[in-house]
Amino acid sequence: MKAPADVTMTEATSSHYPVLKWEDGHAHAFEDNVAEEVPVALVYNGISHAVMLATPQDLEDFALGFSLTEGIINQPSEIYGIEILHHAKGMELHIELATEQFQNLKQRRRSMAGKTGCGLCGAESLDQVMRAPMNVVRMAERIPSSSIEKAYKAISKQQQLQALTGGTHASAWVNPAGEIEILREDVGRHNALDKLIGARAKVRASTGKHSAGFVLTTSRASYEMVQKVASAGIPILVAMSAPTGLAIKIAQNCGITLVGFARQSQHVIYSCPERILHKEVK
Repeated sequence: MKAPADVTMTEATSSHYPVLKWEDGHAHAFEDNVAEEVPVALVYNGISHAVMLATPQDLEDFALGFSLTEGIINQPSEIYGIEILHHAKGMELHIELATEQFQNLKQRRRSMAGKTGCGLCGAESLDQVMRAPMNVVRMAERIPSSSIEKAYKAISKQQQLQALTGGTHASAWVNPAGEIEILREDVGRHNALDKLIGARAKVRASTGKHSAGFVLTTSRASYEMVQKVASAGIPILVAMSAPTGLAIKIAQNCGITLVGFARQSQHVIYSCPERILHKEVK
């Protein structure tokens, strides 16, 4: 597939902008490094499915993770290829789907055509918004609480784009020892999680091995975040900010351990606490 005539240079993840900062009664002019976000269209077998605003990095991971968490595919092998096209107004991710998955996607699109939508994430009914995630309660992984604190202390050092701009979220895959194995960043917390899930899926596909651990996100835990980790079969989600009530309900229903307010020496467990092993301090 050839790039169209309006192809542009690869988009930068951040750019410098002239700003005026007011501090302590004085104005200071300087150039600030700001995170970029661009429209990214996900195109399946030539048909545009969705347009997201995302940071233009790790986009193959994003395409794979989005396809998995949206239920478009069940496993990475159902995608035959991903091509990234750069346009003047944004980017396109051309994703080649297996025939069965593409037929299912077309059927989903036909069922939505001509109906009044609820306006939430492209869904046209409450049933589509509140799709039932897989039940992961069978996964009996346990982690020591110390690994949460260890990962919390380490994550900021690995957020390179956040260090430059102060404007991105991160999602990290953390092993039971608290070591960060994979980290992805984006201006959108959902995008960062999709990128992480895609990157993790590629590793699993190449090695054939399941790695134990949990997801640590620098954001709050909304219901979509819980649905995404459930769709990826991940039993533990740790957020550095608060969960929503709906996120807690979904986590309880599908057996996910949901942890919020992860900080140094503290965290709050909202569901399935048996997966977090604590050592009481006397």
